[in-house]
Amino acid sequence: MLKRLFFATFAVLVLSSCGYNSIQKNEEAVFAAWGDVEATYQRRADLIPNLVETVKAYAAHEKDTFTEVTNARAKVGQMTISADKLGDAATMQQFQQAQGALSGALSRLLVVAERYPDLKANQNFLDLQNQLEGSENRINVARQRYNDAVQIFNTSIRTFPGNLTNQWLLKLERKEPFKADAGAAQAPKVKF
Repeated sequence: MLKRLFFATFAVLVLSSCGYNSIQKNEEAVFAAWGDVEATYQRRADLIPNLVETVKAYAAHEKDTFTEVTNARAKVGQMTISADKLGDAATMQQFQQAQGALSGALSRLLVVAERYPDLKANQNFLDLQNQLEGSENRINVARQRYNDAVQIFNTSIRTFPGNLTNQWLLKLERKEPFKADAGAAQAPKVKF
């Protein structure tokens, strides 16, 4: 009877400390960490093109506004009326149209300036730069966490008593840490 109690106690201690549950937990941590890596890549893939288009659209709006003002200003600068043409209705009409075009362009510029005291394209570019940097940092952190989880898992199936549990019961393979491809070492290039 004492032998049975001793054997049962020994079996419970061995089974409770064999690492079966911790190995399973460590493998799930690897899967979760890899999911985070994929999620950060997806975030970058979703976010960056939208940010680039937003910046391009706003920059185009500002560019169009300035182009209109510049063109209207150039037309007004080219349009002069000599004293002998002051009575010519057609010449006066052209002059007024040129002045009206400049006034309209300036009005649009003033509306932009009133709504946005400092023109925002520069700020949009800075925001884009910050988002790019933030995305790359998130990806790097996710990779590091994945590699940490892989290291913990691989250690748990290679050290005693987990190695015996894995060899006899689980038969799990080592997980590979994140190794960047040659092309992945470079951040994506954004072109306008």
